[in-house]
Parts: sequence; C-alpha cells; structure tokens
Amino acid sequence: MTDASAEIDAKLAGLGDWRGETLSRLRALIRAADPAIVETVKWRKPTNPSGVPTWEKSGILCTGEVYKAYVKLTFAKGAALPDPDGLFNAGFGGGTRRAIDLREGQFVDEAAFTALVKSAVAANG
Repeated sequence: MTDASAEIDAKLAGLGDWRGETLSRLRALIRAADPAIVETVKWRKPTNPSGVPTWEKSGILCTGEVYKAYVKLTFAKGAALPDPDGLFNAGFGGGTRRAIDLREGQFVDEAAFTALVKSAVAANG
C-alpha cells in the first residue's frame, strides 16, 4: 500500500457515512479494473487539507470528490470515452471532462463502471 492509499483509507474512514461507503465501493472497482492503476492525492488546500483522491495510469483517469449531498467521480477524458450505459450525469458543460454524481442510496452498474474505467485507461495509452 502506498502512502496515498493510506491517506485515502483515512479520509474515507473519517467520513463515517454513506459518502465514505460509496467512494470506497467505487475505489474498489477502479483498483480491480487494472492492477497497475496508481492512487495519488492531489490539490491539497486549506479548505481541503486531505486533498482529492486521484487514480492514474499514464495520466489522470479520474478523481473522487466528496460533497455534503453527493459523491463525484470526474473522468479527466470523459468526453472522449464511450458511455453506452449513460453513467455520466454531470460535467456536460465542458469539452473534456465528464462526471458521475451519486447521492445517498445511488450506485452505478458495476460492470458498466468497470468498462468505463478500462476505457479511461485505454484513452491514456
């Protein structure tokens, strides 16, 4: 386990609610999609000292952010990825990124999400 992985573990455990559980489930799917995916933590700032969990392989694949009412997974090259199952439900205003916002009680189809992560890996080359 990397230091970043340990930091992400602590962040998720510290949430102690559905948001931590949701991001933990998504994290497990991301990591299972490709064992070479690396976890990092980026964009630390005074308002978010624990930073943003980020998953990378040959560049950023996606980030996992936690807000009061939802969990957001933003895919760096989401606009270029196939999304036949319509997982993306946010971030359509930009030309590059796309996001999946999940509220309490919501989750994604695991097979479709895994395929999306694998597409993100392939897009990074």
